[in-house]
Amino acid sequence: MSEQINILILGNALDAHATHLHDALMQAGAIADYLDTRKFPTQIGISWEPNNQMGWLNLSSERHWQFQDIKSVFWRSFHGVGIPSLKDSHQQQVAFNDAMSAVRMLMQTGPARWVNSWQAYQFHKEKPLQLRQVQLLGVKIPPTLISNDPEQIIRFAQSHQQVISKPVYGGAHARILTDSHLEPKRLKLALSIAPITLQQYIPGTNIRSYVIADSVYAAEIRSNSLDFREDSETQLLPVDLPAVIQRQCLAIAQALHLEWTAIDWRKTPVGEYVFLEANPSPMFIHFEQQTGFPITEKLVKLLMA
Repeated sequence: MSEQINILILGNALDAHATHLHDALMQAGAIADYLDTRKFPTQIGISWEPNNQMGWLNLSSERHWQFQDIKSVFWRSFHGVGIPSLKDSHQQQVAFNDAMSAVRMLMQTGPARWVNSWQAYQFHKEKPLQLRQVQLLGVKIPPTLISNDPEQIIRFAQSHQQVISKPVYGGAHARILTDSHLEPKRLKLALSIAPITLQQYIPGTNIRSYVIADSVYAAEIRSNSLDFREDSETQLLPVDLPAVIQRQCLAIAQALHLEWTAIDWRKTPVGEYVFLEANPSPMFIHFEQQTGFPITEKLVKLLMA
């Protein structure tokens, strides 16, 4: 009789990618379940004894997991914790910090393989740090400025023919920087609210490469939009990456602690590849359907290994 393989998916059944992978894992013979941290601490129980390295996760009255019995966890989406509303704001913050600490403990203790890990997630949240780490590998990145200083913003904008603006953390699409954005009052107000990321616009085509363990799949993304996610007419055309770029994909994944990722590049008219971003939890169903690449199969194999 084969050993039971227990796998958790960080997220919930409302996410199409989470349910897609859940169903694929079940069909492959694993026992898959969802870990929606928003239900902690009201509906989910987490216990941990550091003295003997024992931990327990209670997802419901019928579903109990010991940490050591969880083979792997697929990081699909993380939305923090669900603290009940308290009248005392200080108590509310203490409760939130305690709950988050327990969740981070779960993510970093026990033998389960996280695809991807808390450490990888930190690199994604700190995109400037991600860019620095990738550049240290010798990978080309666009000229970039992160700032809330109007003088530095104007200096950078005037130094390049065309510049794009995007959030430092994420959550919004890239936009071409225009003269109206640099109007002094508007710029001062915007930068008093939050810093921004500016990058030199790189002409060329979008390339997305998926890395799963030691496998690399790539496609050219043909779109008329600056951000192809806004274009419903986007075309995906499988391509063979140069060997040096394939090696860079694997090196980037390793440096950012990613066992699985989608790396976005700009390929210039002269064939140079410029790194834009590595996503630790990318969407993949549409990409897989359009290209035929076995992404689901490879993810299932990685999680069950």
